[in-house]
Amino acid sequence: MKSLAAVLRYGHMRGLYICIVKLGGTASNLRPFIGDEGFLFFYNNTKEDNSMDGGSVQILIAMVLYMAVIIAIGLYYAKRANESSDNYLIGGRSLGPWVVAMGAEASDMSGWLLMGLPGVAYWFGLSDAVWTAIGLGIGTYLNWLLVAKRLRTYSHIAGDAITIPDFFSNRFKEDKKVIMIIAALFILVFFSVYAASCFVTVGKLFSTLFGTKYIYMMIIGALFVVFYTFIGGFLAESASDFMQGIVMIFALTTVLIAGVVTAGGLSAVIENAKAIPGFFDFFGIAQPLLEGGVQQIGESGKPLFGEAGSYGLLTIISTLSWGLGYFGMPQVLLKFMAIKKSNDLKLSRRIAVVWVAISLTAAVAIGIIGRVVYPDALLTQSASESIFILMSTNSFIPIFAGIVMAGILAATISSSDSYLLIAASAFSKNIYQGIMKKEATDKQVLHVSRITLIVLAIIAMVIALDENSIIFKVVSFAWAGFGATFGPIMLFSLFWKRTTRTGAIAGMLVGGGMVFIWKLLLKPMGGVFGIYELFPAFVLSCLVIYIASLLSEEPSKEIQDEFELAKTLEV
Repeated sequence: MKSLAAVLRYGHMRGLYICIVKLGGTASNLRPFIGDEGFLFFYNNTKEDNSMDGGSVQILIAMVLYMAVIIAIGLYYAKRANESSDNYLIGGRSLGPWVVAMGAEASDMSGWLLMGLPGVAYWFGLSDAVWTAIGLGIGTYLNWLLVAKRLRTYSHIAGDAITIPDFFSNRFKEDKKVIMIIAALFILVFFSVYAASCFVTVGKLFSTLFGTKYIYMMIIGALFVVFYTFIGGFLAESASDFMQGIVMIFALTTVLIAGVVTAGGLSAVIENAKAIPGFFDFFGIAQPLLEGGVQQIGESGKPLFGEAGSYGLLTIISTLSWGLGYFGMPQVLLKFMAIKKSNDLKLSRRIAVVWVAISLTAAVAIGIIGRVVYPDALLTQSASESIFILMSTNSFIPIFAGIVMAGILAATISSSDSYLLIAASAFSKNIYQGIMKKEATDKQVLHVSRITLIVLAIIAMVIALDENSIIFKVVSFAWAGFGATFGPIMLFSLFWKRTTRTGAIAGMLVGGGMVFIWKLLLKPMGGVFGIYELFPAFVLSCLVIYIASLLSEEPSKEIQDEFELAKTLEV
């Protein structure tokens, strides 16, 4: 890899001038950002560069103003959040349909939507990204259609549960809170990983934009999220998520339109994408030629690809199975439980499905267009996740680019606040008050929630220290963990009266445990074992719940009567 030559070949693209700042190492650690007057700056991210040009300052101002609005929302809801743990953790079940819909999807998608998914499309082409998006779209619709209303009603009947572990424990009338403990522990583990992925996103965003050291930017972003979630709780998180959902879809559609114009129209995008082997195929996949993890550049100045890889039925099933994860996502399920009236969920479903369809389509398209417009700008898979940033900064004046860039910040904030809050509630309500100190007052639960939130944020920051983490991979593991642990038992709990406590415990342990076993031990073997770990773990968990429930004593009459009531009651 000729590092200087690879960088200089970028010069004839879009009429940009090049300035090499602190050049050193290989092109794999050179990151681009667009400054004033069309200059493209490359800097070595292994060294700190504290200089900022006028354009970067304008972007920073726009994003700081956005962050100030978020903090204002947190302060506005601080008083109500402090009234009770119910208000702090689930908003007193007072949310309207628009806030529930936008909040659920914004907290679900995270920075993965604006960085991870476009990065996959940029690196591998259409197939991997689009089949994942299709699976997510189907999963979103089915989750809202099947789970939302039943869970809102059942969680109210089952002891007015305000957390997912609460609901499962109350659903099976536990004396010994085994289900509650298992569910809370899995939430703590997987949400620490999830929050870390968000911190990686914000670290990459700011370090790429401003040429500053990744670790400092990651910590600053994490502290910001912790601050406003700490003071405002679920109400602040939900209100800001609504606004952030709007910002995210605005950012995606704006960058998409600008990208199409820059590329010379849709026909030009499609023609150039088809020229890359497997890049624009539904049943093939592009194979960048790598050396040391860096894509090679040919003599013509174009990035090199090998022959198209196959994208068969097993791989399609693997990517479509992302949709199964929705049935077990606490950040989405909790929004279902928090809506004021269950009948409002029909409107929420329509809003959410439209939002998801537009956002996923735009995210995939941005990755495809980015490869056409900037074919050799991002030469590692980790760097490819910055394509949204590169397109934004090169398409708009700095102050407007800052507003668009706030979409990434919005996505990150809207998810990480949900993850930290739900994980904190799992410990404070389900372990601390549910097991350790049953006589704990509401104020004590509030204090423990906030302390736990800080501790979890520190753990997530430690996990996020590696700036070369690939957001898509980090998210996929946590997504599989939640989907396989909670998805099957959620569906069985809501729709099969014969489900037993034994079946629930067995299914959660097998589902969550199989994600680790498949990911770490079986998947490296390749072949049929290369399938996404969510699918086999989800299926096995379903089988275990069914068999274990049949082999154990059927639920009590009280549990069965409550199940029947949940089918018909309107709340």
